Amino acid sequence: MRDELSQDIFGTFIPEPSHEDPVRRAQIQMKRPLPKRFYENVGMEEREDGFSITLDGKPVKTPAKKLLTLPTREAAELVVAEWAGQGEFIDPATMPITKLANTAIDAVSNSLADVFDEIVRFAGTDLLCYRADGPKELTDRQATRWDPVLAWAATAHAARFILVEGVMHQEQPGEAVSAFARALERYRDPFRISCLNVVTTLTGSAVLALAFAEGAFELDEIWSFAHLDEDWTLEHWGTDTEAEARREARYAECASAASLFAALHSAN
Repeated sequence: MRDELSQDIFGTFIPEPSHEDPVRRAQIQMKRPLPKRFYENVGMEEREDGFSITLDGKPVKTPAKKLLTLPTREAAELVVAEWAGQGEFIDPATMPITKLANTAIDAVSNSLADVFDEIVRFAGTDLLCYRADGPKELTDRQATRWDPVLAWAATAHAARFILVEGVMHQEQPGEAVSAFARALERYRDPFRISCLNVVTTLTGSAVLALAFAEGAFELDEIWSFAHLDEDWTLEHWGTDTEAEARREARYAECASAASLFAALHSAN
């Protein structure tokens, strides 16, 4: 019997028969049917290196054929909940924590230094350091909301960044970037760095990611800080449905990374 768990868990696309209606035919060709659920029970199995996810008692493997193993029970429970929440068909879009765990195991574990350094490079061009040259309403709002975050970085980690007016690149002091890297070192493992890399990328700020990691600010505060400029524009020019949907999708991804990070951090 074919081992279901050794295959692509998200299924293989098999086109439907053609259709005489050209519009319907195009829709069919673009459609990727969801794979049918092939398991009944989701669980976990404790191992020396963590908690492996199981489907009907069989261990789940990542795309690179490694065991899908999480460092803490709380993190594994998040993945179990994703799998248990699938209905008749498996929808990868509803499994962001599983996909993030796969990334940590298959990719980041092999390039941890590169991903770590990428976050540090973000700190060198951090969103919070680049200020508008007007109007005054916007510059005041940036100062009111962003300055406390930079003050926290300076006080908590001696990472003293300089402010830049406009969008032209300004190299940050080496001491500030080095101080940030030392603070980030605490999270140098594939899972935590994967989570913080997602938060950094989606907010455009490594300083915000570190502030979230250390509990200096809540996720919703971090998200609001990251979208200060965008929100100011929306207040004056309005938005559209597609833009709102994209932002909601990004927030959901960020929240998933934050949830996994919290579950990993709970063991400390």
